[in-house]
Amino acid sequence: MTPFNRTMFSVAGLRAACVVHGDGPAHVLALHGWGGSIESFWPVAEQMVSLGGYTFHLLDLPGFGQTEPPPEPWGVPDYAAFALAYLDERELDRVHLLGHSFGGRISLVLGAEQARRIDRMVLVDSAGVPNPANPARDLAVKTARGILSLPGLNRLYEPARRKAYEQMGSTDYLDAGALKETFVKVVEQDLLPYAARVSRPTLLIWGDQDQDTPLWQGRRLEQTIPDAGLVILSGAGHFSYLDRLPDFVRIMHHFLQDASGGAA
Repeated sequence: MTPFNRTMFSVAGLRAACVVHGDGPAHVLALHGWGGSIESFWPVAEQMVSLGGYTFHLLDLPGFGQTEPPPEPWGVPDYAAFALAYLDERELDRVHLLGHSFGGRISLVLGAEQARRIDRMVLVDSAGVPNPANPARDLAVKTARGILSLPGLNRLYEPARRKAYEQMGSTDYLDAGALKETFVKVVEQDLLPYAARVSRPTLLIWGDQDQDTPLWQGRRLEQTIPDAGLVILSGAGHFSYLDRLPDFVRIMHHFLQDASGGAA
């Protein structure tokens, strides 16, 4: 992997980090998943730029990498506003969006609310589809969060606490640190109403072994987004774009080429 240097600048009142790679006419804004950073999409940016025609904009989203955390708990629309502020800062009128998991949540909001600024969207193992109602599970999660966060229990019961959160699929919450309240706001938002209003051509790429955002969620987004297609990568997990990198790049390049009739 080729080394890169982050550029620090101010956007939306936060000290933020980004990398701009390439000099092609097609600008791609890459939004990483929860806990990720610029490095998450760097392998994709390298390969796409090598094909010619692209400029990739990779961000450390607020609270991740070297970008300052939000000044208060943020929801998905707040992160979307940050991404929009970046486009304004760079004077980018229209871009393609590439979003993975949490970055997919942000992309859904942008695709619904800022269609004039978006050309095409590629969502990879995107979050945003709520799990079916499970009152027993929801009560267990709420109870565990309350009891296991009591002062004095953290260190004493840390192994048991982590195991409990792993069983409930909530280790992201456990590891969120100062972003715990932000994490709760983010994951509790049902983004299907936004997905139904996305008016840009959207490519969904999913690993059939994804355990974090299972394939049925990709199928649900395909049914909900008016102009969407789903590509399934066999044997790939939640980071399907890394598990099947050459295939992912080929598919994404083909999709974005179609946006301009040949040249990306």
